Amino acid sequence: MLRVLQRIVEAVNQAPDFELALQTMVRQVKEALQTDSCTVYLADHDQQQFALAATDGLEVSSSEPIHVPFGEGVISLAAKREEPLNIANASEHPKFLKLDEVDEARYNAMLAAPVIHRRRVLGVLVVQQEHDRAFTRDEEAFVVTLAAQLAVVIAHAEAKGYLRTTKQSPWLQTTKGLAAAPGVAIGPAYVVQPRAKLSDVTPKKSDKPEHEIRRFRTAVARTRQELNELSDSMKGQVAEETLAIFEVYHAMLDSASLGQQVEQTINDGWRAQTALKIVVEDLVNQFENLDDEYIRERASDVRDLGQRILSHLKERGRYEHSPPPQCILVAHEVTATMLAELPNTEIIGMVSVRGSGNSHAAILARSMGIPAVLGADDFDINELNEDTLVVDGYNGEIFINPPLQVENEYRELAEEELELRQKIETARGKPVETEDGVKVTLQLNVGLNTDRDWLNELDIASVGLYRTEIPFMMQERLPTEDEQVELYSQVLEQFKAGTVVMRTLDVGGDKPLPYLPMNEENPFLGWRGIRMTLDHPEIFLVQIRAMLRASVGRNNLQILLPMITSAEEVDEAARMVKQAYHEVAEEFNGHDTQQLAAPKLGVMIEVPAMVYHLHTIVDKVDFFSVGSNDLTQYLLAVDRNNQRVASLYDAYHPAVLHALQQIIERANDLDKPVSVCGELAGEPGGALLLMAMGYRTFSMNSYNIDRIRWIIRHIKAADLAPMLARALQARSPQEVRKIVTMTLEEAGLGGFVRAGS
Repeated sequence: MLRVLQRIVEAVNQAPDFELALQTMVRQVKEALQTDSCTVYLADHDQQQFALAATDGLEVSSSEPIHVPFGEGVISLAAKREEPLNIANASEHPKFLKLDEVDEARYNAMLAAPVIHRRRVLGVLVVQQEHDRAFTRDEEAFVVTLAAQLAVVIAHAEAKGYLRTTKQSPWLQTTKGLAAAPGVAIGPAYVVQPRAKLSDVTPKKSDKPEHEIRRFRTAVARTRQELNELSDSMKGQVAEETLAIFEVYHAMLDSASLGQQVEQTINDGWRAQTALKIVVEDLVNQFENLDDEYIRERASDVRDLGQRILSHLKERGRYEHSPPPQCILVAHEVTATMLAELPNTEIIGMVSVRGSGNSHAAILARSMGIPAVLGADDFDINELNEDTLVVDGYNGEIFINPPLQVENEYRELAEEELELRQKIETARGKPVETEDGVKVTLQLNVGLNTDRDWLNELDIASVGLYRTEIPFMMQERLPTEDEQVELYSQVLEQFKAGTVVMRTLDVGGDKPLPYLPMNEENPFLGWRGIRMTLDHPEIFLVQIRAMLRASVGRNNLQILLPMITSAEEVDEAARMVKQAYHEVAEEFNGHDTQQLAAPKLGVMIEVPAMVYHLHTIVDKVDFFSVGSNDLTQYLLAVDRNNQRVASLYDAYHPAVLHALQQIIERANDLDKPVSVCGELAGEPGGALLLMAMGYRTFSMNSYNIDRIRWIIRHIKAADLAPMLARALQARSPQEVRKIVTMTLEEAGLGGFVRAGS
């Protein structure tokens, strides 16, 4: 049976269109089970009915669509019960419904299996036979298994708008992706394809390696010049921090491993294009197999860089883009360099089939204020020809040629958002405190190089989370102590008026270093964070020394330990920090604390065990920082990067709120400062909940600073207690959101509801 199942599923997946796929399935199921009929009914939830979509065996006398109303017939009963119905004589069943347009009087035996995708009934798969009999358990299991496979096919077709069981609703021409940059954009689609694709390269050999290597090096040099030009063209358009994206590209170009591997592959007898394809695709596969979403998104950068080098190998010059005014950029994979090539004044929105909110294109879009939806994998860009698109960067929805009333609604929303954005920027430079005088500290989460100029606009003096793993990931070896000192010095100098919380190396497990290979079945629960660095004191001590050396004369460094699970880990890490401090202090005028003060030491509260264990480490640390992202993931046992269960990941879950409440209460009892550096702190509703609990220090991405500052300045902290009490009693994240939304509305902050939803 397994082989038959595989054959049917393969045939369905290879069908050129949806209708043919369904027809292929019913024909092959009928043959495999040797039944007299097989039929697929699709659910139309708008019209509350099932539509006969494909059959092999039923005689249909009408040319009009055949419908079965919800609640009627054996079909509806199977859907309602959400389990298969195996009936020996269907015509005698009390729920049997005779359809005038269909001749099925000769059929007695019926097996109806609901087609369900993510708890939603999409249809019913039915097999019938003339003589009375109950289908066997094996036959029943076979049909149920096929129904589960069919559910994926139908869900995919539904997302693409292929289902036309009734007159099409104007809302059906939509697709869903990931909300990557907030805002609304309306305009014609402008589809951009890469100049050259690695996938199009046909492998070819060469017996002239010296010639091929020269060609490759020339292409790399031209790519480097092109990147410099693109970076220069973006200056003044985006924050200087965002321009560091192009430094990542340069770091990849400078990487000895990339060039050496390509040249080695050329020496093995391949042409330059082929060698580039082999090496880049191997690197892309390595990145895409990682579980960490931010690091996984670097695969896009590697692919983009490889295709840019390829375009120069093929001597294809840069496109002269002529996008229509006020258009939506659409591509299979939008990249940072693609955005930089286009006139900033013309691009008002962005849609990408691949990618996530951690891609460099998304980061650049947020910095440019361009609404963006990424990961729209059911979006066929080849069908677009300057069609009008509405891009909803809040909910991740894309509307294709919407009716006028829908377009007008979104235009009103876009105008409201523009007014809101202009309004909240007026709070820059003003104190971050509530109407009843409660002061709050806002800090930045950063992972790339920063520049002071753009920070002057945001009016933020401190970094609450600086991710140090990027330079470790971008090299073929561990960065030296001097290299780390140079990097950390830049950041500490840029924030010398405030403080910089540097998280120690958080790799391993789901973020393995390429030069420290590991293979784990469950990387999120594996060898990562402090577990890895404590096992390698030679790495940990060098990094701490580099941080301390960079802080000499500045004294604004604070050190944060990730993935802490036990007091023993804190003891050992604190011992090594103290050791490194004494070593560096001796190198700089003995123990001159004016030049080198001992840094404050903190721990990330992200492993649930530490929620109940804070008292065991209180004497070793100076502060706590809550990583709400991982804490939510571990509390709910959900991999937020797994599409099947990602919907269960929700920081508004009442259990997560109870944990956060317990952390702040325990930290206050222990008299230790505590901050939140996860995404929850940067959401309007999340900030309200945290404020109500008593948190007073939030660290977030730069694009959330203005919104959270405005919200804090327009609420009274004393009014938030009832909201929190109701939220802690809620039964679901959805109920919590309703409570928070009502609070925002009552405070006159309803304009932030959509941005926070």
